[in-house]
Amino acid sequence: MVKRSTLSDLHERQGAGFTERDGWLVADHFGNPSAEYESASETAGLFDLADHAMLQFTGDDRLSYLQGMLSNDLRLLKMFEGQQAAILNQQGKVIADVRVLCSLNSFYLDFWEPLKEKILDHLNRYLVADEVEIHDPNEQWKMISLQGPKAQAMLDKLFANAELPRHAHHHGMVQFDGSPVCVVRADRSGYDGFDLVVQGSQLAPLAQRLIELGAVWVGAQAQNILRVEAGMPRYGSDFSDDNLLLEVALEDAVSFTKGCYLGQEVIERIRSRGHINKKLCGLLLDGTTPASAGDKLRAGEKEVGQITSSVESIALQRPIALGYVNKDYWAPGTNLSVNGGSKTSATVTVRPIVAHRHPAT
Repeated sequence: MVKRSTLSDLHERQGAGFTERDGWLVADHFGNPSAEYESASETAGLFDLADHAMLQFTGDDRLSYLQGMLSNDLRLLKMFEGQQAAILNQQGKVIADVRVLCSLNSFYLDFWEPLKEKILDHLNRYLVADEVEIHDPNEQWKMISLQGPKAQAMLDKLFANAELPRHAHHHGMVQFDGSPVCVVRADRSGYDGFDLVVQGSQLAPLAQRLIELGAVWVGAQAQNILRVEAGMPRYGSDFSDDNLLLEVALEDAVSFTKGCYLGQEVIERIRSRGHINKKLCGLLLDGTTPASAGDKLRAGEKEVGQITSSVESIALQRPIALGYVNKDYWAPGTNLSVNGGSKTSATVTVRPIVAHRHPAT
């Protein structure tokens, strides 16, 4: 059965066109993806994160247990701080990428909802004698995100100048109409912003108030353009449990000094050896049409990589892509060809592909 956002009826009234993606009916656009993109890049855009989920970890052993299951070092976190991390298997491959939030008596993991069952199965397999309880708060709490250079000014007005988190993944509690809202500093677009975790009954009123303040709904099409421009890999599109963590180049999700955790031996062996055989890179494409996921990258007749995501960049007015490139060819400026249904040229570039990371004001 296809899952629907709590805000689906509101989206319909806003003129949304829907599409099914990974078991969810999502708002693909609100009539004009280019205008939605401009809102997120120039003022503030509102993202529905219905396809995200959280798990809460309590108990005396929560730190030691998660420290052995995640790739980053949770010992560094103070209350109301957070970090990116990954859950790996014994081969160092990525079961899921997660965001860790440290609260007073618990840790929260935030992740892509279609991975929930797999994450729970994996974590419960290694939960033996630890004093840890895993709670599912998703029936009560929902999440939206406000992205763009005017996001902070908008939230300052909404929350009467309450102190907002200043650093990535930091979070704090504010009030909206007498109800608690967790505000998390989160860049989902390349333009900085905030995730808002709110009780389900307050989700639509909060979203409507942000729209009244000037925010514009941004559908999946425009979100994807922003994501690829910012070089942000997405699980299920750009990586999966077939990929080693270091291939995805999620540098802020791994600690090389924390000690033992599941998959650590493989990560350390790769680091000691000095390289991986391929990694996710940005690509500038010639022509006017984006590539397709799965298109091969070639140097002459030799296959040297594969496209994972491709869009027409609004900022650059040309097609761009993310894709895996073999180590002998991933230097920025390297020219390759794309062999899909047709043949075009690609130039390896850095991530983010579009350097438009402006701090919220």
